[in-house]
Amino acid sequence: MQRTSAPNIGEAPLPQRARGLWKTRISALHEGLEKFLEAERAQLPPWFVVGFGSGIAAWFALDTEVEWRAFLCLAAASCLVGLALGQGRAGRALAWFALAATIGCALVWARSAWVALPRIDRPKVVEFAGRVELVDHLAARDTVRLLLKPDDPALPPNVRVSIDEDKFPVGIAPGAGVRLRARLAPPPPMALPGTYGFARDAWFKGIGAVGKALGPISVIEPASPKGLDRIRTRLRTHVAERLPERSAGIAIALATGDQNAVDEDDADAMRRSGLTHLLSVSGLHIAAVVAFAMLLTIKLLALSERLALRFNLVLVAAAVGAAAGVGYTLLTGAQVPTVRSCVAALLVLAGIALGREAISIRLIATGALIVLAFRPEALAGPSFQMSFAAVTAIVALHSTRWARQLLQRRDEGIIARTGRALLGIVATGLAVEIALMPLALFHFHRSGLYGVAANIVAIPLTTFVIMPLEAGALLLDAIGLGKPLWLLCGAAIDGLLALAQTVASTRGAVALMPSMPAWAFAAMVAGGLWLCLWTTRARLIGLAPIALGATGALLTPAPDLLITGDGRHLAVVEGGTPLILRDRAGDYVRSLFAEASGFDGDPDILDGQAASDCSHDACVALLKKGTSEWRLLATRSSTRIDWAAITRACAYADIVVSDRRLPRGCVPRWLKLDAQALKRTGGLAITLGDRPRVETVAERVGAHPWSQLLSSGG
Repeated sequence: MQRTSAPNIGEAPLPQRARGLWKTRISALHEGLEKFLEAERAQLPPWFVVGFGSGIAAWFALDTEVEWRAFLCLAAASCLVGLALGQGRAGRALAWFALAATIGCALVWARSAWVALPRIDRPKVVEFAGRVELVDHLAARDTVRLLLKPDDPALPPNVRVSIDEDKFPVGIAPGAGVRLRARLAPPPPMALPGTYGFARDAWFKGIGAVGKALGPISVIEPASPKGLDRIRTRLRTHVAERLPERSAGIAIALATGDQNAVDEDDADAMRRSGLTHLLSVSGLHIAAVVAFAMLLTIKLLALSERLALRFNLVLVAAAVGAAAGVGYTLLTGAQVPTVRSCVAALLVLAGIALGREAISIRLIATGALIVLAFRPEALAGPSFQMSFAAVTAIVALHSTRWARQLLQRRDEGIIARTGRALLGIVATGLAVEIALMPLALFHFHRSGLYGVAANIVAIPLTTFVIMPLEAGALLLDAIGLGKPLWLLCGAAIDGLLALAQTVASTRGAVALMPSMPAWAFAAMVAGGLWLCLWTTRARLIGLAPIALGATGALLTPAPDLLITGDGRHLAVVEGGTPLILRDRAGDYVRSLFAEASGFDGDPDILDGQAASDCSHDACVALLKKGTSEWRLLATRSSTRIDWAAITRACAYADIVVSDRRLPRGCVPRWLKLDAQALKRTGGLAITLGDRPRVETVAERVGAHPWSQLLSSGG
């Protein structure tokens, strides 16, 4: 007879024990989270700014109004959940983060509606009169851009027109009245997925049309530059008269923030060598101006014993430095990185005046919050992202225990002190380069690899030699004694350009990436923020999303076929080299395809390749990807093609591309991309293979307000 054991009366049923076990684990997890947040309580406020930026980023990343509303509801619900969790730090942290995300998304959505102005819906040639709002000299391109306010109410209130430098009449300045004939078009969307989209920037700037002047411009009411515009113009002209053309371009950029005078080859060399940040007035330049003003003030005031004893010279110098920083910001056009740096400098000076820690993550977060509160759209641009990433990486690096122990000044010999300072420069440069690399690859598809070495020389050269020499030369020009300093300044700038050219031409100087998925970029940004904002060992968890995002970016295949939104241009990417359809494509189109395909050089021509057969009117190419073959047919002239011939050719092709509207009888085996289809999709990046993938500009833009320009502009 089988015996059964008697049940244990005191033992709880299995489901109840499981619930108790889960409750214990959740309680332990919550307790650990509370301990972590208590240890990091000083780092919690910057996460409010991260939440604010996350809400703005979500609005740009999501496609439709339904998704924006869903995000707002989810964020608001998360805020309520956080409040319902009680008085612990975890609940409050969740509530504040979610509230910030809600505010950020709502703010940028509201601003996109607030700045909405009429746009033209199709290209047109018009003659109109208007008033000049802004004059922008693109010296390197021999072009001048005018921002005009037309008198004709049928035109958008803000129109940007380009004219050739040699046709620029006397008497044009902000406030002048002009009459001209121009071909206008809607602000163009991104030409290919992942490239720069001017339409978004134009939307927030209120620009409703762009174009080029046809024929001469009549000046109805001449004007001369006034205020800061007059100072910038005179300063630009003065520097150009004192230095050779190439050196003057760099000096003008440092003095006025105007990079348009920089030679294109020099600008490309600065980008490839990782030195382009020196041309954009930001933290480095603001810090140099403020520090120079403070040092000069303290030294001059200290000459008077009475003033030194009666006044706090540090406070006086801080006030003078603040005035110098604000003045330099206004003089250089108050661009996003300059404003951010000026705000940070003012907060540093306020910290000095109050006896508080001057430079911290909180200060950076405050500066970011101020910028985003007034211009939330700045978050989507590389300027904001790269400037804040660089300064955050620097502060995070120097806040670590090992950095403080290793780099802190101490009483030691000059050799050890110099070596320690050099090590600090190298470590700082390396941290900045690592922080900026994902941003550069995502936005520009390239990043300089030797920037650390180049910046070790270039940053001190710019900060302690070029800028002081230029400032001194401008001051001494008032009494006619500036020539020697101009000679030294020109020589120093020539040395900077030689360094940039040498590094840029070095083999392997540039890392290239044709495309990076948005999720991979977001993962690396999130991991970087986690790594930089926390101070305990838990910050190392941020390395996991960074590694995940980097792996995803590296494993993403390059596109095999790139097509612009007008259908006139395409590139077949063969072995990493883009082969373009039209041999007369301009420099912009060539650089566009090189950038989008991750190619460092000038694209080749499709005509004449072994797998292509081209005539004056069309090209047929055979694209091989793995075990699959794809037959491409693309038209490349405006000549009328016989209906029977085109329909027969379409039937044998897998992909057909044309800048004209093709007949209904043209039915390829897979994709028909004629003018009508491209009007809906915009530019395309196509990856072939067993599972082909098509990415379009329309998908990138979604239902954002400027998407109307895609459907109307074609």
